[in-house]
Amino acid sequence: MEEATPKSLIDTALHYLSAHLEKFCWKRPDGTFCLHDAAVFPQEVADQLLRTMAVQRQLNEVTVGIFRGSQLRLKRACIRKAKISAVAFRKAFCHHKLVELDATGVNADITITDIISGLSSSKWIQDNLQCLILNSLTLFLEDPYERCFSQLSGLRALSVTNVLFYNEDLADVASLPRLESLDISNTTVTDISALLDCKDRLKSLTMHHLKCLKMTTSQILEVIKELKHLTHLDISDDKQFTSDIACRLLEQKDILLSLVSLDISGRKHVTDKAVESFISQRPQIQFVGLLATEAGYSELLSGEGNVKVSGEANQIQIAEALRRYSERSFFVREALFHLFSLTHAMEKANPEMLKLVVIGMRNHPTNLPVQLAASACVFNLTKQDLAGWDACETTG
Repeated sequence: MEEATPKSLIDTALHYLSAHLEKFCWKRPDGTFCLHDAAVFPQEVADQLLRTMAVQRQLNEVTVGIFRGSQLRLKRACIRKAKISAVAFRKAFCHHKLVELDATGVNADITITDIISGLSSSKWIQDNLQCLILNSLTLFLEDPYERCFSQLSGLRALSVTNVLFYNEDLADVASLPRLESLDISNTTVTDISALLDCKDRLKSLTMHHLKCLKMTTSQILEVIKELKHLTHLDISDDKQFTSDIACRLLEQKDILLSLVSLDISGRKHVTDKAVESFISQRPQIQFVGLLATEAGYSELLSGEGNVKVSGEANQIQIAEALRRYSERSFFVREALFHLFSLTHAMEKANPEMLKLVVIGMRNHPTNLPVQLAASACVFNLTKQDLAGWDACETTG
C-alpha cells in the first residue's frame, strides 16, 4: 500500500536540501542564493526540487536564485504560493525551456500580466509552453491593461480559476491556435459566446460556479452544443443556485456525443433516470460528478462499475469526491459530512480514505466547517484500531 511505502532516497534528499538550502549555497551581491556545486542537475530532479520547495513554502526572493543560470534546468515548473516579485520571477524562470508552469496562489506582488510578459520574453516559451495554471492570481493592477494571453501561441491548457477574468480576456484566450483545455471556474465571465472561436479544438471545458454569467440556459446550451469535440465538461456549482442547466443538458440527445467526463455536482433536481438516459446515449462516458445532487443511488451509478462517480451514496463515491474536489471547500465539507454518517458502521480499516480526509484538512486549514467535519471523520476512522498503524502515520 502507498501509505506503507517509505519515501524514496531522492525524495528524502530533496526535502533535506529544501529545508536546509542555506547550507548548500553562497550569496550573490544582491542577496540571492546560488548553489555551491557546479554540477548540472538532471532536468527531472530540478523540477522535483522546485516542487518540493513550493510544497514546503520555501520559494521566495532569496531562494529562487538557485534557478538562475544553467545548473538547474526546468521543464515543468511548480511555484505555488511563492513569495516573489516580477523581477525575481523573470530572472529565475523565464530563460528555461518550460512546457508547464503552475503559479497557483503566488503572492499579490506579481500579476498574471507580469507572468505572461516574462514568459513572452522567450520566443521558445511563446511557441512551446503547453500548460499554464494561474489560479487565484491578480490579472492586473491598473486598468486599462493590454490583454496578453494570445502571446503564448503554443498553449494547449490554461486554468484561471478564481481570477477577475472578463469576456474580453476569454475572447483573447479563445484565439489561441492550439488551445484544447480551459478552466474559467469562478471568474467574472458573463458571456461564454467567445468559446465558439475555438469550437473546433476545445476538448476540455471547466466552468464551475460561473457566478456572473448572464446568459439564459438556452443560450448557454446553444454554445455548448457547438463544442463538438468536448470530452470533458464541468458545469458543477457549490453555491446551490437554482439554474436548470444540468437538467436541461441531460435532456439533450444530439450534443456532446464525444463526452467522456461530465461534472454536474451541486446542481439540484438531477435524477438517476435522467443521468442514466444521458449515459446510455454516450457509452464512452467514464466519469459523472453527482455530489450534492439528488442522483447517484442506482446500481449503474454506484461507482463500482465502468463509470466512476463522485457522490454521497457510498464510500466509493465519497472517496472519488474527496480526490477530485480536494481544493473546493464546499464539496470537501459535503463529502466529509456524508462520510461521517457512514463511518459509524465501518468494520474494516480504510487508510486510503483517511489519507483523503487529511488532504482535505491540509488544503483548507482556516475553513472551520471543513476542519470540524474532517476531525469527526478522523476520530471515527481511527477509533478501535480501524485505520491501522499505516493510516495513523498518514495523519502525522
